[in-house]
Amino acid sequence: MARWSPLALVVALLAAVGLYGSTAAVAAAPLTVAQAIATQNGSSATVRGYVVGQPTATTTVIRSGYPNDYALALADSASTTSTSNMVYVQIPSAFRASWGMQSNPSLLGKQIDVTGSLGAYFSHPGLTSSTAFAFAGTTPPTTTTTPPTTTTSAPPSNCIAYYATACDKQGAALKSALNSIIRNQTKLSYTQVWDALKVADQDPNNSANVILIYSGISRSKSLNGGDSGDWNREHVWPQSHGNFGTTDGIGTDLHHLRPEDVRVNADRGNLDFDNGGAAYPSAPGNYWDSDSWQPRDAVKGDVARMLFYMAVRYENGDQLDLELNNSVSNGSQPLMGKLSVLKQWNQQDPPDAAEQRRNQVIYDSYQHNRNPFIDNYRWADSIWP
Repeated sequence: MARWSPLALVVALLAAVGLYGSTAAVAAAPLTVAQAIATQNGSSATVRGYVVGQPTATTTVIRSGYPNDYALALADSASTTSTSNMVYVQIPSAFRASWGMQSNPSLLGKQIDVTGSLGAYFSHPGLTSSTAFAFAGTTPPTTTTTPPTTTTSAPPSNCIAYYATACDKQGAALKSALNSIIRNQTKLSYTQVWDALKVADQDPNNSANVILIYSGISRSKSLNGGDSGDWNREHVWPQSHGNFGTTDGIGTDLHHLRPEDVRVNADRGNLDFDNGGAAYPSAPGNYWDSDSWQPRDAVKGDVARMLFYMAVRYENGDQLDLELNNSVSNGSQPLMGKLSVLKQWNQQDPPDAAEQRRNQVIYDSYQHNRNPFIDNYRWADSIWP
């Protein structure tokens, strides 16, 4: 019979209870959805929850008829219906085929682990820039969990084929390359814009209505016109900033035209964008003063990306040269501000599923060009550092 030394006996006992010499790494437990909601500080974490649908607006999560593969919602219970108890997950392009709701509707009710950055999405507690997806308790494949290293100014890792000639560029070269891509578009007439907006801005919960950009309310598609209570065509880049009017192309470009109430549209007028001012009474969440307009939180990023698009799409030789600056006193010059604030809004309110759907509709059915900053919002920091 073998004899054990006292030291060997101690070592064996410690190893048996896992207190000595263990080679197995103990992974941190995933956060619950409730913990993720309470920890929206930009840190990286893995969140475990049940898939309860797809977010299409700040307070709207649908459980069928998914429009795309861009986002999903998680909750601590598969039966949760209150959006205040959900975390919204942004799905990068590399994961959409496997984890998007349109392609994988059977995910509804499944418990999964998602790793990403704890930060707002849809102006709602979220998980963005996700790097790993897996069913709860399994190990995600390493081939899709380690994205390329990027910096703030580098092209993002999800650069799609449409932008092939721009993906390796930065700064002025990136702006020029993007212009060469997106200037290839079908131009609509100003009359055609009415019908296009009824499709591009359709209320996902009521196909007879459109969503008004600043007001955020749903209004009947048939109430388009110029009377009180109607909605009309809001130029987010005002026509007077360059005096381009309703010229086919620059004046009818869907990427900066949105439905809005006639009165609200008139009051916003040709104001530049900035933070501050008094609360605007006809559209809660908006603020204004004599020289600027601040839209509601849910569309701050949308507004910024529309203006980024216009400043890249329309360069010398493209009807007019539009540019962004840090002023709110641009008058009739082909300029818009306030650039520093627009960049903040772009980061504060990343592209959501509704904005991405709209971009796709314009590309597929109308102009056949895209807004690059909806596909890759970090490009703005490279072009305007």
